[in-house]
Parts: sequence; structure tokens; C-alpha cells
Amino acid sequence: MKPLILTTIALSLGVGSAFADGDPKSHALHQEGAIKSAADSSKAAAFDILAAHVHRNGRTVTFHMTTNGVAGSEKPEPVGSLGGAPVLSYVWPTSLDPSIVGFEGKTGILALAATSHPDFDDTPLYDEDGDGDPANDGTKWHSHWVVLTPTEACGEGALGVRDIPKGETPKMPATWPGLPIFIDSPGFTPLFDGPEIKINVSFADAGAIAGAGYDGVTSALKVNANVHAPLLCITDVFDVASGDLSLPGKIN
Repeated sequence: MKPLILTTIALSLGVGSAFADGDPKSHALHQEGAIKSAADSSKAAAFDILAAHVHRNGRTVTFHMTTNGVAGSEKPEPVGSLGGAPVLSYVWPTSLDPSIVGFEGKTGILALAATSHPDFDDTPLYDEDGDGDPANDGTKWHSHWVVLTPTEACGEGALGVRDIPKGETPKMPATWPGLPIFIDSPGFTPLFDGPEIKINVSFADAGAIAGAGYDGVTSALKVNANVHAPLLCITDVFDVASGDLSLPGKIN
């Protein structure tokens, strides 16, 4: 997997109003079993991963990541259109089958992602900034489930979010935003605490995910300039917690 992922996101003070519990001991870096990564001064600090960790407490599963800078402090510069729109992301790829969150099964790598993209809003059911308009919140960090697959049209060895070909109707989660890709907008709020980003996720049966593998990735994506398949490609990988996308973490 290493060649696949490694050949494959304007400073902003407004990281968001939601914060984690403020206790550094709760950060991913200090958790037993976390995937740890050495600091690298050549990388943007906000996307330089120091540790990634996933754990569960009953039906709630916490995905978190510690960075070498202020998590969420950098957001994409808008380009003014959907075509070519940049996306920045914090991502937790897993070994879970996509069907566990409502996608068609056996269709790729299920990953939880926190993203920011000022040129479009793909969470039509949620008003992240609380201004009464649910369609203008793309800049705010928000969560997605996505299914990633090798996508040669994105570049040699690159990954992309799986497309839905015209005329096909694969199974999608109830909160699928209607885009022709395997993406879900479940409404789980990313929480920030200095170097830490955390997302708490609920499952109907969290026990079913026990022992699943996970990793941590920071990356850039871009919407196809023609707004056509492949719609959303990974264009740059800033850091991979394991170094090789081997999913060495285990959800306990």
C-alpha cells in the first residue's frame, strides 16, 4: 500500500467554536496503542501527524489525531467555483467494510474524514455556522464517511473517492448528500483542542467494529475541473501516521 498512498490539503485563526475536553492527557499522543509518527519540520505543522488513535466506549467511538501544530488552523483558499475546488482533510482510513455505515459493501476503503472546502457545501442537512442557512458552511470543518479506491484517472497510483457511474444506484447511507460519489454527511462535529482534532461517532453496534484496523492521514483533495468522473481525487498526502497506510492501529 505504501507506493499507492505516497504517490497519491491560508492560515485561518477561526478553527471553530467546538473544543475537546482540554486535557492534553486525553490527546491521541498519550493513548496506549496509538500510532505515533516523528515530527517533521518540512511539513506544515497543522498537518504533521504526531499520533493517531481510535477507541470505543460502548456505542461511541472516538477518532482523534495529534498534530505538530494547531489542528484545523489552515484552510483552503477558495477558487470561486466547484470545478477545481480544493479540499483539506484529516482522515482515518479503516479496515471496516463500507456496509457498516450504510454504503454498498465491499466497495473500497472506508474512511472517516474531517474536511474544509470554502467553494461548496456538501452537508445539506446541517447548519454548521448557525446562521439559518445550511448551504453556506463548507469552510467550517465537518465530518464525512467516504469510500476510497485506487483511481488511475486521478494519477498514477492515486486514490479517489469512489464515483457512482450514471445509471447505477448502489446502496448509500440515509445522510448521503446526493453527490455522485461514495460520501456520507453524518453530522458528527470535529472538536479541536490546540494540536488535537477529535470526532466522536456513534454506531448501532460498536462491538461489531472491535479489532478493526485504522491509520491516520492528512491530505489534499480536489474536485475535477470538469465536475465529472472522477469527481474527487486525492492530490497530495501530507502525512501518514504509520508511514505506509498499513492500518496497524486496532480499535479496542
